[in-house]
Amino acid sequence: MLNFTMANAFGSIPAAFMSLTDLLSSPGAIFTYLFVVLAAIAVIVIAIIIKERGQSGAVEYKISYDGAAAPKTKKEEPEETGERFYMLSTIDGNEKSYMRTSYDKGVTLKELCDNFRNYSASNLGLYYDIEDIRRFIAGMSVSHILILQGMSGTGKTSLAYAFGSFMDNSSTVIPVQPMWKERTDLIGYYNEFTKKFNETLLLEKMYEANYSEDIYISVLDEMNIARVEYYFAEFLSLLELPNPDDRYLEVVPDKWPTDPKNLIEGRIKLPSNMWFIGTANNDDSTFAISDKVYDRAMVLNLDTRSERFAAPLTEKMHISAKQFKELVDEAIKEYDISRRNRARLEQLDKYLVDHFHITFGNRIMKQIRTYIPVYISCGGDELDALDDILSKKVMRKLETQNPIYLRNSAEGLISFLDELFGQDKMTLCKDFIHRLQRNA
Repeated sequence: MLNFTMANAFGSIPAAFMSLTDLLSSPGAIFTYLFVVLAAIAVIVIAIIIKERGQSGAVEYKISYDGAAAPKTKKEEPEETGERFYMLSTIDGNEKSYMRTSYDKGVTLKELCDNFRNYSASNLGLYYDIEDIRRFIAGMSVSHILILQGMSGTGKTSLAYAFGSFMDNSSTVIPVQPMWKERTDLIGYYNEFTKKFNETLLLEKMYEANYSEDIYISVLDEMNIARVEYYFAEFLSLLELPNPDDRYLEVVPDKWPTDPKNLIEGRIKLPSNMWFIGTANNDDSTFAISDKVYDRAMVLNLDTRSERFAAPLTEKMHISAKQFKELVDEAIKEYDISRRNRARLEQLDKYLVDHFHITFGNRIMKQIRTYIPVYISCGGDELDALDDILSKKVMRKLETQNPIYLRNSAEGLISFLDELFGQDKMTLCKDFIHRLQRNA
């Protein structure tokens, strides 16, 4: 260690330079004196720096096995050990409370529809046509994304809420905000200041659903008050994957040792027992829903209020998501589309390609093959189911046509539908075409 004092520094300086009178009389001596002083100060500063660095440990040395001095590597920063997911970790500690021990056996899709309608009326004072209930259940069989659209006050949010109540697992209602643009608006974000993750109710319910076999309903209320294809984009892509076990949504980009156990490498599994039901108003204050969303979702139009009716007091039903899927699979096997209607679909597809350059596509055909059998199993008619899904999935594509051409070609399409299915059939498709014709 080097210790210097002013006496040490100046002890060797000739006495001649210490006299102010001599300095003034000799310019060369002044220069020499200043040089020695500055050199002494530099030595002192260097000694102090070396001493402080040795004490701080910022630079340490060790002797390597070959006898040479080698610098020690600085230790890496320790991993984060704080708990950043409070609600999800709480669910981990109570996972058994989300596991129902028994479900109702021997339930049919028709009973499911009838009982749901009666339960809504007798217990909640909500009245729906049986056709709308069948469309709702059949829509759930096709996609995990449903859009309930129509005029305000027709019971769109109430229908989704009522089904959660009927399943004895309350629906989660999420009011969409106009400024939403990305998935963090739905699931939350990590706060760098607090070192905590701001968890949302949806994220909590998604995590909970992975512990349960119940059917979960998440309602995106007024979903098109923001652009759905922005904030819901990753959900749309993941729900397209055929294997539910591959549907993982990134929550955080890294992993902490204290993260919840079912958050795998910062990702959460999109639960296969959760359905996303969006309510949409079509007015000037909302955005138009894009084809990307419509193509992947099932749509239910609620344009009028249903009339009241006398309903027997009905209890809740306990049906697992796995049971529901089994009922859907049974319906597809039992009520395949008739050969006659398959031939009609082929003819209609050819007509639309030739006259409007639009086609059904593989996704729509797959949806039709699921929707119609389930609708029939719910107690409905095959042609009514075909009319409903064609009006929402195929005829809607006519909106992109040239207005003048559409106005001139609409009657020919309606005449073709009459010839193909009968004059008193396919009323939903014809009404949709007439509406486009009037607005063209």
